[in-house]
Amino acid sequence: MAAKKETLKPTKKGQKKITFTPGGLHKSTKTPAGKKIPAKKMQQALAGKLGPKAKKQAQFKKNVLTGRKKGR
Repeated sequence: MAAKKETLKPTKKGQKKITFTPGGLHKSTKTPAGKKIPAKKMQQALAGKLGPKAKKQAQFKKNVLTGRKKGR
């Protein structure tokens, strides 16, 4: 059975839709679903120590899913 994918709609003109698999970063970091990913594992994923796919997923979570930072 294939994993269900979600799509984020573009917020600005010219942007493409973003499709991703929810829970993918949890699988890559071997964190149980429903639990928060520990900061140490998140840093390892961002550094690429858990593989290139985990690095991309961590960047996506950091930049897209958490939203824009205040003051910018």
